[in-house]
Amino acid sequence: MKTQNIRTLCLIISIILYLLVGATVFQALEAQSETLRGKVLEQKLDELITKYGLTEEDFRELERVVLLSEPHRGGSQWKFSGAFYFVITVITTIGYGHAAPRTNAGKAFCVFYATLGIPLTLVMFQSLGERINTLVRCLLRRTKQSLGLQKVEVSMGNMVVVGLLSCASALCVGAAAFSHFEDWSFFNAYYYCFTTLTTIGFGDFVALQKTDALQRQPTYVAFTLMYILVGLTIMGAFINLVVLRFLAVSSDRLGKREVADGEEQVPNGEHITGSTQTVQKF
Repeated sequence: MKTQNIRTLCLIISIILYLLVGATVFQALEAQSETLRGKVLEQKLDELITKYGLTEEDFRELERVVLLSEPHRGGSQWKFSGAFYFVITVITTIGYGHAAPRTNAGKAFCVFYATLGIPLTLVMFQSLGERINTLVRCLLRRTKQSLGLQKVEVSMGNMVVVGLLSCASALCVGAAAFSHFEDWSFFNAYYYCFTTLTTIGFGDFVALQKTDALQRQPTYVAFTLMYILVGLTIMGAFINLVVLRFLAVSSDRLGKREVADGEEQVPNGEHITGSTQTVQKF
């Protein structure tokens, strides 16, 4: 128990340090750029007010109207195709923010829908990830057998490499497609795919928001929705592998330390003395 507490404390400290490092790096990368953009925006504001004789209040009202009209550039967000796109971003927790319910009834239903849908979706992707990993392991084993290799067992290293290559392929394929359809650079399209498939979903890049794309490009809409679902499945399978491996290694180390102390308490209250605990290798 003491070892488990120490491990948990180390994980908490590691996450805190990771957050501090991340915040420091992003501050160094983005703070100056944000300040410069703010100054440019203020300059543009002064120029517009002077040029068109706008009062500060008039400009703020114009700004509000422009911001409210932004989600409508892609056409209606609440016809079936747009609504289907929205509910995918809800239950997968991507949450781009490109559309949101405005009515109280819509907000209430969104809470209810997400409460049921998010756990169900997590279970589905977990199950799909396990099935995919089982299939990949079987295919790798048969491949090794067909090649006449002596060692046909599939190691965790083999699985991680395949998972990593699958994720990279999914990201690159998506980046190539979205850079074509959305006129984004390949880097920005890759960034969009990554933030989508990891469910970060900043919303700074959102597919299907070009003029009436949701209604006029059904093939592209279908591709986007399918890509998100398949991509999340692939990413989930890989993350499942990594998490299982981490838990297996942690349990292995914990078991060895407890056995090294000479005595380990097992769930039924019995004791194991001087023995070696075996942890299943995934």
